[in-house]
Amino acid sequence: MDWYPLWNSLRIAAISCVLVFFSGIALAYYVARLPRVLKGLLDVVLTLPLVLPPTVCGWLLLLVFGLKHPVGIFLNDVGIRFVMTWYGGVLASAVVAFPLMYRTARGAFESFDETLAWSGKTLGLSDTFIFWHIRMPYCKQGIIAGTVLAFARALGEYGATSMLIGYIPKNTATISTTVYQLWRTNDEYSAFIWVLVNIAISAVVLLTVNLSLKSAAAKGGAWHDRYRCP
Repeated sequence: MDWYPLWNSLRIAAISCVLVFFSGIALAYYVARLPRVLKGLLDVVLTLPLVLPPTVCGWLLLLVFGLKHPVGIFLNDVGIRFVMTWYGGVLASAVVAFPLMYRTARGAFESFDETLAWSGKTLGLSDTFIFWHIRMPYCKQGIIAGTVLAFARALGEYGATSMLIGYIPKNTATISTTVYQLWRTNDEYSAFIWVLVNIAISAVVLLTVNLSLKSAAAKGGAWHDRYRCP
């Protein structure tokens, strides 16, 4: 049995998860601090991939990065090609998984008790220190939940990736596209095996996150007690 789709799916999901982790946290942090009207407008734009059908997202990516369009032509000339390449799957998965990370992180930041940050400033702490050592630990549960949701969404992505990178064995094949191709060729047994593999991975990830969230909740009061105003 060829295990390349498993390796490729994990690679794509892991890289896209790293991308949406940092971009989602950064945008969530700054959008949460904006005025209500501007926040609402940006929220619509950044959350749009969550409500659009994945095939529509894939078509829009082809419209931008396709080899018949200016951006795609320019990138191809400099040696970067997202169409029919495995790293094009990273782009597609990151786009559809981003809203999950962004929305969850923004909700966590909006629930943050700002008196903790003010207490840190009165102690002479920098904004960078407050962000990484006070704000992030306080919002850890939301950040972990968003990261897991983004990883699971990227791992199971089919619509956008099939539009952008298709199905090429030993190149762009993922678990989702492999299941479809096996079903299309009436190889239901092999398709069922890949479905079980996907379920097993998702179950392990969710179990790990639940344990991590319990651990984070147990330690969550430490930062509040340390920096709370008297």
